[in-house]
Amino acid sequence: MKHTHAISLTVNGRRHELAVEARRTLADMLRHDLGYTGTHLGCEHGICGACTVILDGSPVRACLVFGVQADGASVRTVEGLAEGPDGELSDLQQAFSDHHALQCGFCTPGFLMLAEAYLAEEAERGRTLSEERARELVASNLCRCTGYQGIIEAIVATATARARRSGGPVDGGPVGGGPVGGGPVGGGPVGGGASSEPADDR
Repeated sequence: MKHTHAISLTVNGRRHELAVEARRTLADMLRHDLGYTGTHLGCEHGICGACTVILDGSPVRACLVFGVQADGASVRTVEGLAEGPDGELSDLQQAFSDHHALQCGFCTPGFLMLAEAYLAEEAERGRTLSEERARELVASNLCRCTGYQGIIEAIVATATARARRSGGPVDGGPVGGGPVGGGPVGGGPVGGGASSEPADDR
């Protein structure tokens, strides 16, 4: 007998109410129950990062979070990055295209959501993103097609452009003498989220 729970959550600004099995992961719930198929499943062990989404402002591995844990939460998936009524690419998505930061594209949603969360947190702290911190960031996700330089360049370019628009520094430094040191987003988010430790196979 299946044990289901009635939950409600907001995904990309849209409210959803559904009954979900207790054992169903957030990744499966997003993909199969709600139709957000941009969230990709790779290793299903929290290692590759392809399933990364933003849960209440922090990046999480959706394969390691149960759907019922998202009850009452706000989730952002890669589909939520598009801007405007015509669904134009966000600045980060455009930067990935401009800097050739993808090949097959399977891992790309996870990198995009990880970077989006990190960029938002850096902006809140009054900092821009240095290349060194970008390298630490992408070490938590796997891309099996290519090197990571294009991804790093795209993230740094987006950080620089956003800083210029907001009038902040563009050299990776702090605003108003804040801390410069990097680290994982949100201090180690729920569900095996981003780690600043480099992967062994880089």
